[in-house]
Amino acid sequence: MKRVAILAALLLIGAAPARQVARPVDAARLLADEAAPLLSAYRLFADTAGRVPAPGVMRYTLNTPLFSDYAEKFRYVWMPAGTRATYAAKGVLEFPVGTTIVKSFAYPADFRAPDKDVRIIETRLLVRRADGWVPLSYVWNAAQTEAVLKRAGVRVPVAYIDAAGAPKQLDYAVPNINQCKQCHQQDGAAVPIGPTASNLNGGLDGHGANQLATWAATGKLTGPPANPPKLARWDDTAAPVADRARAYLDVNCGHCHSPKGFASNSGLYLQHDEPDPAHQGIGKRPVAAGRGSGGLLFAIAPGQPEASILLHRMESSEPGVMMPQFGRTVSHAEGVALVRAYIAGLK
Repeated sequence: MKRVAILAALLLIGAAPARQVARPVDAARLLADEAAPLLSAYRLFADTAGRVPAPGVMRYTLNTPLFSDYAEKFRYVWMPAGTRATYAAKGVLEFPVGTTIVKSFAYPADFRAPDKDVRIIETRLLVRRADGWVPLSYVWNAAQTEAVLKRAGVRVPVAYIDAAGAPKQLDYAVPNINQCKQCHQQDGAAVPIGPTASNLNGGLDGHGANQLATWAATGKLTGPPANPPKLARWDDTAAPVADRARAYLDVNCGHCHSPKGFASNSGLYLQHDEPDPAHQGIGKRPVAAGRGSGGLLFAIAPGQPEASILLHRMESSEPGVMMPQFGRTVSHAEGVALVRAYIAGLK
C-alpha cells in the first residue's frame, strides 16, 4: 500500500512534464452517444499527461484491488454537480447518471524506485449513461501526452524491474469492449466491480480519514450506516488468512462467479460472504470437467491445495485454462500463495 501511495503522490504532483489545462469536466461529452476518440476530450484531468485529476474528480483506493499483471492502478470517480451516490450494503454503490469511474494502469521502470519513470499504459472509463454503464479503454502514447480509444483491444510491450531487482517483460493486454462487458456483467448488464461500500471502507491508501465518511461529509454519498461492513485487505498479514483469501477471490473472481455473473451456471460463487461451502467450491465437483480442470476432481479440496482446480487455474497462464481468463497474462505469485495457504488450512 505504501508503494501505491508514493506513486499516487507522484501522479498528483505531475512528475512528467505536462501542460496544465484545468477546465470543468465535459459532462455532455461523457453522455454523448459517440465515444470521444481522445481521452482529453472529457477533461477528466487537469494536465495533458493524465496525472492530475480535474476539479471535482475524486481519487479513491480499495482495500483489496483486482490483480492486473502487477500494474499499479490509480482510481478516480466523477459525479455531476449536485448529485451523489447512494449506499448499498451489497454490491457497488448506486451511482447517479453521468458518473464516470476512471482507472489508470501504470508501471514504474523499476519497482525499487517507484517514484521515478512512471509510464501509464491505459486509462479505462465506466460511464453511467441513462441506459446503463458503458466501458471505454484509452491507450496512452509513448510521449504520455494523449490516450486514444481502443475498442478492439491491443497488446502493449512492457518492461520493468520488479521489487526483487529482476528484469521482467510482458505483453500487457488491453481488453476489447466485449471482454470488458463480460467481466463487468451482472444480470446481463455491465456494472462496476471495485467500488463497493465494503471495499471503500478504509482510509485513502489504507490510512487517514475513512473514505465513506469523507464522501458523506462532502455530499457525495448518502445513507452510509455507522458501522458498514469492511472487506479485508488481502495483503494485511495481521488479518486471518481465510478473510484475506476470500476477499482476494471476491475481487478477482466473484464478479463472474456469482449468481448474477457471467459464470453463474458453474455454481461456484466466490463472493467473500457466500455462506454455502459447496458454492464456495469446498468439496465441489466442476459442472463440466474439461481441460481447465487439470484432471482434478474438486474446485477446492480441503487441506489439499495441489488437488484443487481453483488453485490450478490461478497458477496457469495458458489460455482456456487460466482464471481469471481476462485482465492478466501472468500468474500472481503472491495471490496464489495466499489462496494456497487458505486451502491448506481448510478441514
